[in-house]
This record gives sequence, C-alpha cells and structure tokens, in this order.
Amino acid sequence: MGVFVYKIICLIGLFSLLHTGYSAAEYRATLRVIEQEYSSLPSDILLQGLISLIVMMYGVLYSVGDFKEIRATIQLENKSWETAGNRPSFYSFCHRGRNLCATSLTTLKYNKTSLSNDFDSYES
Repeated sequence: MGVFVYKIICLIGLFSLLHTGYSAAEYRATLRVIEQEYSSLPSDILLQGLISLIVMMYGVLYSVGDFKEIRATIQLENKSWETAGNRPSFYSFCHRGRNLCATSLTTLKYNKTSLSNDFDSYES
C-alpha cells in the first residue's frame, strides 16, 4: 500500500477518535439532563476509542517512512572519528568573550594610537 492509503487510514482513525470524544461528552450531558449519577462510559464508547487509537497508531507508523536503527554502531560504521565527533549545532560564535575582552581591545586600540603618535613625533 502507498503512503497515501496510510494517511487516509490515519485520518479515519482521527475522525473516529474525535467522534468518540463527542459521544462521551454527549453521554455525560444526557446523564446530567436525566439527573443520573455518572459511573463510567458505556463499553461501546470505550471500545470505539480503543479501536480508533489502534487504527491511528497503525496509520501513523506506516505513513512516516522508514525507521532508523536504534543502535548507533550501525549508523557509525562507515564514518571516521572526526566525522562522527563533528557537531555543528554546538558551534558558538556569539559568546561572552567579546564582552570580557572589550576593555583589553579598547586598551589595545589606545596603545596602537599612542604608539603611532610617538612614532610620528620621532620622524619629525
């Protein structure tokens, strides 16, 4: 079966699950109107909810595509250590270092300016 069929199965399960919720709410409202005490949902509503959940899970499992192996060794067999250890999401270029060294950069700029002024005075 194609992915489209599994998505249709998933939608059928979703609509059935929504109908189960509506049926449960309607049952509770009916009990309030006839002033009976609520003990539990009828078995047909519970059974419909359970079947709807199973149908939805089946549709979702087969419509998402191929699963990857849980064991990492199978995925990492053909990769070198440098490739496996590379984590681009951990690269950080915006850090506290520029704030911590902002005073030293200002001092460095001042020293360069004063050194160039001193050098200019030696030339003349």
